[in-house]
Amino acid sequence: MNSYFKLSQETVKKLAEQYDTPLLVLSMEQVEHNYAFLAEQLPGVKLYYAVKANPNEGILRKLAELGSYFDVASDGEMRLLTEMGIAPERMVYANPVKTPSGLRVAKETGVYKFTFDSESEIGKMARAIPGGSVLLRVRVDNPRALVDLNKKFGAHPDDVLHLLELARQQGLDVAGLCFHVGSQSSSSEAYVEALGICRRLFDEAQNAGFNMRILDIGGGFPIPTITENVDIVGMLQDIRELLVRDFPDTEIWAEPGRFMCGTVSNLITSVIGTQERNGNQWYFLDDGLYGTFSGVIFDHWDFELETFKSGEQIPATIAGPSCDSLDILFTDKMVAPLEIGDLILVPNCGAYTSASATVFNGFAKTPIVIWEEVRDALHLK
Repeated sequence: MNSYFKLSQETVKKLAEQYDTPLLVLSMEQVEHNYAFLAEQLPGVKLYYAVKANPNEGILRKLAELGSYFDVASDGEMRLLTEMGIAPERMVYANPVKTPSGLRVAKETGVYKFTFDSESEIGKMARAIPGGSVLLRVRVDNPRALVDLNKKFGAHPDDVLHLLELARQQGLDVAGLCFHVGSQSSSSEAYVEALGICRRLFDEAQNAGFNMRILDIGGGFPIPTITENVDIVGMLQDIRELLVRDFPDTEIWAEPGRFMCGTVSNLITSVIGTQERNGNQWYFLDDGLYGTFSGVIFDHWDFELETFKSGEQIPATIAGPSCDSLDILFTDKMVAPLEIGDLILVPNCGAYTSASATVFNGFAKTPIVIWEEVRDALHLK
């Protein structure tokens, strides 16, 4: 993966003049590039986009057009996709703990594929969708991941056969297993370990009479960061080789979220205040923690700030616009000296940013434009 969407200084200036700031710019060409890359690297794998990462309708429509499937976690996501004309066969309700309204909407819309990781979930699914197809989520600990989802989800491998048997007894179609190594996992090690565990569990389940035919390897595929440029090609090659060797006759799913949308978005924000506090330089931006930078808290992400300024860099505190002292994005962020009105470009901010933004303190969510549309309309490069 050797490219991502990043606007030029000249384009940033023209877009800010036309639309004001803050502004999010999404590239559908980058969405298509990301999907094609992953499909090429993992041939034959069904790609279920994790809608939670960025539910922008432009992204969803483009992925649907490309043939993507979708990982949904709520009644709202199921309704959104259904209203867009996306068939229920292309969705998996992949929240291991489902709400009553989520199960009702699954029944209404025809979604019949689910994941689970506990005994309490089995009866809920069997009553709502008799005969539904289920994948049991297996816990695979990976503290090296940026976000270790296994702290909250996944059944211990020792409990797998018991849970599969309970699901079968209640009439559910036990189709296979799934796992998630954690978000922004920067090497193949956790996948190698998880695939080994699942191969053993597949064998044990098949010996017990189960028709194990699907393995969902989750997401976690990384994007470039400001401190690390991961060998994604080598990582995916390791995964592909193991899948071919150990699961040759198994239907493989994956649930990429960040990888599909993380590199498709640029934020244009501007400096609205400067101040020296206790000997430290502070800069205030017109977007903050309650907006696009929500990923600082919810996703533990360290965003790149491209200031287009020269000069010796200084440590600065960067804060958002709200009247909340929590709204501090970074401390000791190294930047060139800034002034009110200076524009800042934030690339690679498509995942877990606008999706978790709020309207706290009366600040509207940052507007979103599609790059290819504004580029053509404004004759930009």
